[in-house]
This record gives sequence, C-alpha cells and structure tokens, in this order.
Amino acid sequence: MKRFIVTLAILCVIVVAVVGAFVESGVYNIGADDHHTKPVYALMQTLRARSIAHHARDIKVPNLDDQQLILKGAGQYAAMCTGCHLKPGMADSEIRPGLYPQPPNLSRERIEPREAFWVIKHGIKMSAMPAWGASHDDATIWSMVAFLRKLPGMTPEQYKDIVARAPPDEDMDMDDDNQGETHPHDAADMKGMLMPGDAAHNANPEKTQP
Repeated sequence: MKRFIVTLAILCVIVVAVVGAFVESGVYNIGADDHHTKPVYALMQTLRARSIAHHARDIKVPNLDDQQLILKGAGQYAAMCTGCHLKPGMADSEIRPGLYPQPPNLSRERIEPREAFWVIKHGIKMSAMPAWGASHDDATIWSMVAFLRKLPGMTPEQYKDIVARAPPDEDMDMDDDNQGETHPHDAADMKGMLMPGDAAHNANPEKTQP
C-alpha cells in the first residue's frame, strides 16, 4: 500500500511538471480562431452548463410578466446585446463571426430565467460575455430576462415597435444635445454592427430595418 501511494505521488508530480512545462512553453494557440479539440470543447461546455445551473439554482424569480419590466428590458437589450446575440431579422453582426465560443442567437432560443439572470449578472470567464452586474442593478437585469422570455418568435416589426416604446435608457451615456431628437435605443441598437456587406444598410443606414 505504501509503495502504491509513493508511486501515485510520483505520477502526480510528473503530470504537474509536464502540464507546467506545456503552459510555460507557450506553444498552445490561445487565438479565438483556433478552436478547441472536440473533447476539450465538450468538457468546457459541460463545466459551463453545470456551473451556471449550480449557482443559479436558489435565485428567486420575480414577476416577469410585468409589461413595464418587459419594455425596459427591450431597451436594455437593444442598447447592449444585439451585436453578439442578434435580434429578429438580423442574420449576423460585425463582431459575432470572430467570437468563440459563438454566443447564442437569443431571438431564436428560449432561456431559463434563473440561469439567464446569473449569466447576465456575473458573465462567463474566457468568453465575450461581460458581468453586467458591475454596472447594472438586479432590477435592470431582471428586466432583460423578462424581455428575453418574449423575444423568440418575435417578428422584426414587433421587435422594432417594442424597442421604440421602451423607456429611455438611463445607463447609456447620451449626449445632451441629442436628447429629444433621437430615441436612445435607435442610436444604441448597434446599427454599425450589421455586416459591412449589407447593401441596404450601407446605402441608407438610417432606414435599415431591424
């Protein structure tokens, strides 16, 4: 038994030394355009899913059917999220093709409210998902969750309408000279995030449909 423990300890030291040498060598390509192997990707996906589920399990969900909460969330989503997570009628964005792992298209995917709240608030390590809780309170984050429940299946026209009716986004740093002339979410709705090859957008960006 003692010999087994010693052998195991030696093996552990060797493994740590090999891993340390590999990391220190710098040969691993950390570039986002060089994707993980399938086993590594599967491991990271499982780790992410289980971590989110574990940390979100005791979160208390408020009433997400409040129309004012949903309206506020529409404005927040338009201001902060469409570049990565898209919107109805938006096929791609300038930043999205270079993101790895690829963010979900939230205009097509249903979300679990507790998990969505946790992810929006805390973000995800080594991804493009920031921790919005550093700059937004829980009530604002819940408004985004409330809107995300309604987003899948929404038409481009319905999306445009609800964003237009959203209250002004007080979190956006808008120029005082522009207030009253342009709806905050029109400016913040990432019109520059459309793909450069979008002819309609390039020809007349102010009239591009969502």
